[in-house]
Amino acid sequence: MYIDTPTAQPTPLILETLPVPANFDDREFPKRSRQQIDLILLVIEALDIGGSEAILSVARELELEGIIKNRVTLWRLRCTNPMRRYTQRHSLSVVEAKALVLIACNLARRMTVLIRQLLLAYQQLSEKQLSVEHHFRLSYFLERFRKHFRSRMNPRRSGVLAYSSDEKLNELAIALLGQLLFCTGTSGMQRFWTSLFDGEI
Repeated sequence: MYIDTPTAQPTPLILETLPVPANFDDREFPKRSRQQIDLILLVIEALDIGGSEAILSVARELELEGIIKNRVTLWRLRCTNPMRRYTQRHSLSVVEAKALVLIACNLARRMTVLIRQLLLAYQQLSEKQLSVEHHFRLSYFLERFRKHFRSRMNPRRSGVLAYSSDEKLNELAIALLGQLLFCTGTSGMQRFWTSLFDGEI
């Protein structure tokens, strides 16, 4: 008797824009890389009040909803970051990591002007030796980032303990903002993807 089996979903072609290094097999996706992807998404959420919904919206636009189906799936993938309060035992697959990178870089491009404005404001304040409170938008972004980081990361983990002060978290946020700007440039997405394997292969 013939049994109709479900047809396997084709892999979205857009994933092919991010090649996997030849000497990287299907082993667990690097821990540092999982952490980096989640932190980049955390910065996006600090920039955009509707960040989580924007991530899901872009997933649909890029036809990646087969990989990131809903909020629960997105939360599960991001909890592969070992710094999280609630971590998943399994790792990210290469396909899942590609999907998150594609989404993050697409959102970054849409916020290029804002990212540049905040980085410029930070540079100008530093040159004048003024605190970030002198720039409302920058101060608001940093406050949101600190709040998101502290509510979602496990304070007992060594990687999180290094960011126990507002100053250290501000420095992390600005560094990540610079990386986000890096993602918006020509071939920025590919360069960011490649950087996730640096020193891991």
